[in-house]
Amino acid sequence: MIHSLFLINASGDIFLEKHWKSVVSRSVCDYFFEAQERATEPENVPPVIPTPHHYLISVLRHRIYFVAVIQSEVPPLFVIEFLHRVVDTFQDYFGVCTEAAIKDNVVVVYELLEEMLDNGFPLATESNILKELIKPPTILRTMVNTITGSTNVGEQLPTGQLSVVPWRRTGVKYTNNEAYFDVVEEIDGTYTFDPVTKLLTWDVGKINPQKLPSLKGTMSLQAGASKPDENPTINIQFKIQQMAISGLKVNRLDMYGEKYKPFKGIKYMTKAGKFQVRT
Repeated sequence: MIHSLFLINASGDIFLEKHWKSVVSRSVCDYFFEAQERATEPENVPPVIPTPHHYLISVLRHRIYFVAVIQSEVPPLFVIEFLHRVVDTFQDYFGVCTEAAIKDNVVVVYELLEEMLDNGFPLATESNILKELIKPPTILRTMVNTITGSTNVGEQLPTGQLSVVPWRRTGVKYTNNEAYFDVVEEIDGTYTFDPVTKLLTWDVGKINPQKLPSLKGTMSLQAGASKPDENPTINIQFKIQQMAISGLKVNRLDMYGEKYKPFKGIKYMTKAGKFQVRT
């Protein structure tokens, strides 16, 4: 499907190229340069450029054009999605996706591209699988590879390759990818009762100066029950979604023991215990 890949910087220089099925001459990029000259803005270069013998499909990310050379008709969005995945992989491995970072890690770049495409067809594009195939570069690993002559290529088959869900490793015992941690807070509040409207308002503090949260409800007696002689005791419970009364916030969340990159999100909820309100 994809025969070649060219990386072109903002100056119009081809600083990296990779070929799979056959070597395509750099002169094929002349059609891309012509379209680039006609474009008023760098983002206005057509994503699909037909040539007499090839199709050029490109994306612009971080001031770098990723240009794929195609010799037969394929869904353009499929190739564009793959090019974006290449950029995301570089950024995940190197922290940034810049010309300097790619040149500094050119060996890892070629190893990644070799694994991501098999004879021009996408093979391994998930980050957790690639990191088991190609170890991310570190200063220590680079020094060891330079001394021993070894590479970043792993020696074992990634566990994700054997899973029906590519980004999830095999042998997972749980069915939900959520982890819950409770932070218990205690608050003091005041309430006011309007005898005219029979409305009880519970003020739990300064959450939002423009709109303080309040509890509103009604109380009714069972059918046929007599009115109590004394004021009854009312038990109430409440929840406030996405709010921490004390203002306590989680500054950092780390997840260990998983080989894939989890999505880390925080959800707040204030939940009261049992309260007795004597009216």
